[in-house]
Amino acid sequence: MLAIVGQSGSGKSTLLHILGALDSASEGDVYFANLKLRTLTEDAAAEFRNKQLGFVWQFHYLLPEFTAVENVAMPLLLRGIGRRQAEDEARKWLLEVGLADRGHHRTGELSGGEQQRVSLARALVTKPRILMADEPTGDLDNRTAEAVFDLIAKLHTENSLTSLIVTHNLAFARRCDRVLYLHGGRVEEVQPGSGVLSDLPGNTRENSRP
Repeated sequence: MLAIVGQSGSGKSTLLHILGALDSASEGDVYFANLKLRTLTEDAAAEFRNKQLGFVWQFHYLLPEFTAVENVAMPLLLRGIGRRQAEDEARKWLLEVGLADRGHHRTGELSGGEQQRVSLARALVTKPRILMADEPTGDLDNRTAEAVFDLIAKLHTENSLTSLIVTHNLAFARRCDRVLYLHGGRVEEVQPGSGVLSDLPGNTRENSRP
């Protein structure tokens, strides 16, 4: 688990977008194993994201007209997998995130924490190699944020993921294996358990929204 921290506007989300083949860097190259992301066509980049990456955002981006099961199944349907198989797999992942009994509910019928759990299930239903999360707890109250982060950490371990997590929450960053601090256009690695993390300027918000 790698946390990416820094002041607002330091480029945390931009870095995640570049690593996730959503944006291209103005200089340099990004490799996924031996695959140079810059060489991918738009369609190939979309296929790469669908097969290799799972995304969770601060806002869940669930489709309100669909149920939780249908939202989670969507990435599999985009692969051409049949509806029944895709929805069966979606139900398995809703069980993994503790929402087995909420699959038939639409987005508006779910709490903020439940919506983010559905978003996490949708990110992992394709069995990605990398989970990319951009402020996944930033719009949640403290208790719900703690529960969602605990779930991310649990699924990270159980599914042998590499997880890149952009966060303002330094308590969560300390629980990651590595921490990258972005400042002044540079990247500095800091130790999660060191006092340095507590002293980072401009990004010391310890908790999510109260």
